[in-house]
Amino acid sequence: MKNIEPNLLLAIATGFALALLTTSLCVFGAPSMWAKYVGAAVLCPIAFVLLNPLFSKKTRDANPPLIHGQVRGAGVWAAMFPMSIMLTAIAPMIWPGKDLGLIVVIAAIWFGVTVESALKARRLARQA
Repeated sequence: MKNIEPNLLLAIATGFALALLTTSLCVFGAPSMWAKYVGAAVLCPIAFVLLNPLFSKKTRDANPPLIHGQVRGAGVWAAMFPMSIMLTAIAPMIWPGKDLGLIVVIAAIWFGVTVESALKARRLARQA
């Protein structure tokens, strides 16, 4: 493997950002809510990756991967996923003790989007 596929790299970076956010919430967030944060961070991307193809088939929506050769600058725009998740990891430090579980759900769905994009890119690379 000479180079890494950009969609896979985006999914890995977003996964690390989600882990940072979850850790930040477990340390600085509402007390005794760590199980909710970790559960949402693990279950939401899995549910998104498994259920989104079913909804896409019903709506006949065939989106390409996030980063592909037909759109110039797509990698720069896609980098906003991990960047925004890392910026929201500051929120528990600004508002300590608050339940910010919705942030984890949103970040987990964004991670699911990037994982699905990496899977689509892998399928397209196999077909070519």
